[in-house]
Amino acid sequence: MASFKPTKIPVYPKLGEKVTQDTLYWKNYKAPVQIKEYGAVSSIDFSPVAPHNFAVTAFTRIHVYGPFSKEPVKSFTKFKDTAYCGRFRSDGQLLVAGCEDSKVRLFDVDGKVALRMFKGHTKAVHVTDFTSDRYHIITGSDDYTCRLWDIPNAAELSVYQEHKDYIRCGVTSKLNKDLFITGSYDHTVKLFDVRTDKSVMMMEHGQPVESLLLYPSEGLLVSAGGRCVKVWDLLKGGQPLVSLKNHHKTVTSLCLSSCGQRLLTASLDRHVKVYNTTTYKVVHNFDYAASILSVALAPDDASIVVGMTNGILSVKHRKNPEDSKVAQKRRPTYKVYVKGKNYVPKQDDFLVSKPVRQHLAQYDKQLKKFNVSLALDAALQKWTRHRKPEIPVAVVKELDRRGTLKNALAGRDEKAVSQILNFLIGNLVDPRFTPILVKAAEIMLDIYQPIIGQSPVVDRQLLRLQDLVERELDYQLELMEVLGMLDTMFASCLPKKELPYAGLSRSNGVTEGEKGVLTPLVQAT
Repeated sequence: MASFKPTKIPVYPKLGEKVTQDTLYWKNYKAPVQIKEYGAVSSIDFSPVAPHNFAVTAFTRIHVYGPFSKEPVKSFTKFKDTAYCGRFRSDGQLLVAGCEDSKVRLFDVDGKVALRMFKGHTKAVHVTDFTSDRYHIITGSDDYTCRLWDIPNAAELSVYQEHKDYIRCGVTSKLNKDLFITGSYDHTVKLFDVRTDKSVMMMEHGQPVESLLLYPSEGLLVSAGGRCVKVWDLLKGGQPLVSLKNHHKTVTSLCLSSCGQRLLTASLDRHVKVYNTTTYKVVHNFDYAASILSVALAPDDASIVVGMTNGILSVKHRKNPEDSKVAQKRRPTYKVYVKGKNYVPKQDDFLVSKPVRQHLAQYDKQLKKFNVSLALDAALQKWTRHRKPEIPVAVVKELDRRGTLKNALAGRDEKAVSQILNFLIGNLVDPRFTPILVKAAEIMLDIYQPIIGQSPVVDRQLLRLQDLVERELDYQLELMEVLGMLDTMFASCLPKKELPYAGLSRSNGVTEGEKGVLTPLVQAT
């Protein structure tokens, strides 16, 4: 008796994403390290000096983590309410943060107690940052004001009251100590110069502004609010350059890669998208388990840190080529793998073969027992029909080859019929499966034609199937028309063949030199 041959599953070419240099670069991260914080992670900031620790602002604490530490190396807990916007100074020695209690606190990174406390705001302070000269602080609050503070004297120098709603984001210039920019829920972005008593430039974003980012050259500004990310040209008076709407929910955070040629945007839709800053097209996408409030990149893109609303801090470290070399050294040596493979059998040797046990899939087990209906049910399991539709199609093809496809499709209840129709709707117009599934669809219509009109679920699916087939036929007709047009265009572009000259002999009185001036002769048929 011949052994049972398993169903042959054809291998189709994968239609996956295009692998680019960006794909290889941004996928070169290890599995994320997840750290549980005390609350939603609202802000992440990397220290500009080595070893580039990063400050995480969550609930009433600011934790400072080392590049590879899973526990905080430093904690600031002297907040009476929710802390906001922990920021390092350019020398990495001081850290400033706002608070829900309207106070601004300045910390020494090596200490615990606040060095300065700035009082003046009347509501929560969500924006804090140092100016480029290191001696001043810019703050923005829910009291609609932004203020300039002097660090040595802990004194308030200027107050700006131009916004008409909460100020939730801001950024200072790294090239000019007198310039800073704020974004507000009044849909505006304003550029301030501390040498004047009012803003010098205003841009209308159109949505409550959640985050701001300056390019290293500071000629371009990026603002995020709602689903929209906009890029502004500051050298042309705040003229909008491009508007990006690739997220499905509010964009909450922005950051640039170390080279400045990739823009990262984080959103409540649980995605971090990477844009090419030349074309502003999405070149990569990161998915996370919860809505994202903050994102930051380490210098040289060594790690990417994401803070989420559920209090989870996700840290991905870039893979080190040396790690793979160490792993390879731990593997068994080459001689272990080739042991015995080079042995040449002799004439008097006896060969003792070990029977190889055949492992069959569930649908093949049922086919071996001639249970054709159960075999089709096994191939139409939820995971298989969604992730690997080629398996149910191969089983249908095998049943058709055996002549038992009609028996496998017959005798089913409403739920089973609906399941098969659902699979046909999803895969019938796929050119890889159409020749096989069309016959299955015809058999289904022949068998279950008497129950049409009795089941509203089956009726709706049949109407969907009919509409799908009609639209596919329309597409095919349009493609044929386009193909005919292209054939006509290609035919008109081909070079025309020249007609040959009729041969004339010297006896007719025409010399060889005169043949070149004669018109071509066409023989009558």
